[in-house]
Amino acid sequence: MEQILKDTTANPAPLGLFGFGMTTILLNIHNAGFFELNAMIMGMGIFFGGIQQVIAGIMEWKKGNGFATVAFTSYGFFWLTLVALWLLPLMGVEKPDGASMGCYLAMWGLFTFALFIGTLNGNTVGKLIFGSLVILFGLLSAASFTGSQEIHTIAGYEGILCGFFAFYEAAAIVINEKLGKQVLPL
Repeated sequence: MEQILKDTTANPAPLGLFGFGMTTILLNIHNAGFFELNAMIMGMGIFFGGIQQVIAGIMEWKKGNGFATVAFTSYGFFWLTLVALWLLPLMGVEKPDGASMGCYLAMWGLFTFALFIGTLNGNTVGKLIFGSLVILFGLLSAASFTGSQEIHTIAGYEGILCGFFAFYEAAAIVINEKLGKQVLPL
């Protein structure tokens, strides 16, 4: 007799999506020029965007979701490395220049493009998150290579939109599940 185990654990996707979305929105409000880089962004980057997304990725692994495992753990570590790039120069490590930051951001854009391809058979909001994130990394990479504040500001506004897409998907999953019906479409 074959036994079938039913997974009754909670869906960790909203946890990771809220971490990504909220941290992305806050960093990009800075990128758009509304306030300076500060401890609030770094704290969010370490704990909510970073460690919390890694935890969500591990939870997705436990559920057998390879795509979400790769996405959440990778972007969690993205936030941790980004904060490290800001803080390590305070400890005497050379600050990254525009070319090295441009390469760093371009690699994350390439990685995100690969994940975007993986969203093409999924829901619309997932495509919007990853598609806008590819554009965001492209803009931030171009701003780093060129030193253009105008491109950096445009990236900020585009990044706010990207973060809101992730926030929306997280909220939709939680609200739809809690109410037992689709209230917010995906």
